Amino acid sequence: MKKSILFAAFWLALIGFFAWDWVVSDPINVHMEPPLIAAGSGQAPTGGHCATF
Repeated sequence: MKKSILFAAFWLALIGFFAWDWVVSDPINVHMEPPLIAAGSGQAPTGGHCATF
């Protein structure tokens, strides 16, 4: 009985968090997102520690 209550509370809290995040977040602008990682694409790395060397 106790496990099922904890199980239900966990999923309700998780779904509640996702619903809250969906409501308060700005819509995603796909044109401002970083490019997908593509091995061998030839694009120089930017912003990471390896880009400073």
